[in-house]
Amino acid sequence: MENDSANYKERLRQLPSVDRLLLKSKNVVSQYGHQVVTLALRDTLQECREHIIAGETSVPDEESIKQAAELKLRDRAAASLRRVFNLTGTVLHTNLGRAILPEEAIDAINAVASGYSNLEFDLESGKRGDRESHVESLICELTGAEAATAVNNNAAAVLLVLNTLAMNREVPVSRGELVEIGGSFRIPEVMERAGCKLIEVGATNRTHLQDYRAAINDRTALLMKVHTSNYKIEGFTKEVTETELADLATEFKIPFAMDLGSGSLIDLAEFGIPAEPTAADVIRHGADIVTFSGDKLLGGPQSGLIAGRADLIDQIKANPLKRALRLDKMTLAGIAAVLKLYRNPDTLCQKLPTLRYLTRPQTELRDLAARITPALSAVLDERFRVDILDSASQVGSGSLPSETIASTAIGIRSANSGEDVSRALSSAFRNLPTPVIGHVHKGSLLLDLRCLDDEERFVSQLSSLQV
Repeated sequence: MENDSANYKERLRQLPSVDRLLLKSKNVVSQYGHQVVTLALRDTLQECREHIIAGETSVPDEESIKQAAELKLRDRAAASLRRVFNLTGTVLHTNLGRAILPEEAIDAINAVASGYSNLEFDLESGKRGDRESHVESLICELTGAEAATAVNNNAAAVLLVLNTLAMNREVPVSRGELVEIGGSFRIPEVMERAGCKLIEVGATNRTHLQDYRAAINDRTALLMKVHTSNYKIEGFTKEVTETELADLATEFKIPFAMDLGSGSLIDLAEFGIPAEPTAADVIRHGADIVTFSGDKLLGGPQSGLIAGRADLIDQIKANPLKRALRLDKMTLAGIAAVLKLYRNPDTLCQKLPTLRYLTRPQTELRDLAARITPALSAVLDERFRVDILDSASQVGSGSLPSETIASTAIGIRSANSGEDVSRALSSAFRNLPTPVIGHVHKGSLLLDLRCLDDEERFVSQLSSLQV
């Protein structure tokens, strides 16, 4: 026992010092910095000591220790937020970043990010300007609203509207519209945080105008309707229209606010996609305020847009909470560029990735699958079967939840019908240089091709696949 103890202590003494390793790591120090390299070397040496104490008989040489430390440094320096291939079949995938920005938006963001800008500076007068002037007129032009403002997401938009116009007062909302959005955030909880009192009216499946009328009293701040964009109630149902609520609100001299959620600026039916109400529709039907997302069907960066009556927008802008929710220069530049694309609907499908993905014809996807399948078969041995399959894509992010779009997928499964290798396959594709995210279904890994727009990059990295 004493001899074993003496042996491992001798092996510990053979480990080089941190200073000695640093002297031989000048290139690494110049790349990562003295302090960071020192910490990595200390961590690596400590791991070596633990292995020796646990019974490891060999002592790693200096070069091995340096390489192990450098590997740690590379892992720590690598970006955790990375580009991936979204082959899930969900176009606006919340976990994968929702909308892909068009080139025009990326160029606009780069321009303001790489230099100073007139974010809050009026070039004509030479005085301080309003940062939202860069998007307000565009929102008004596309929605028909008198005024507009923008915040960091649609939940914030709803929160700000309610906190401004209904704090310490009551807001009637149909029970069938008390939605839960991503991350378990619910309309009642948002309303509570906004400082207003929710008054539930109607039943889950049927709400009548009289239900709203009966709920109105001198404590009522506004009427609110929530578009149930992430689910649909069918069957024996009844809901009050926007026009009816607008007329009722006018009768009682209170505002009517509509939360569109993943609202669109265009009639999607023109592109073969099931119709969704647009912000312009809601304004035209009499809403005083409408809120909607900028990063869902609109196809821009994460944001929440608020449009409506000028006097109400002025109140919303004056709320101190507005500053906490305001947008930065890069997001504003991106939104402005995307909104400008809507001025020319004829080119929107070509320029806006979200709309391009949603309208991509299945024949194109079939041709893409036929080109890619041989490359996949070449890197996957006889243990696997690769097939071209019909699939169904969806919009995602709570938009058009009951609608699907005919699509094409590549299915990969075990050649042995009794073996499920889908999870191992899924992990292997996620470990590629540009991770590939598909979805597992009945023992197969399905790679839906609707959002694959870089065929060359996808194919070129398949040689790195390890299953």
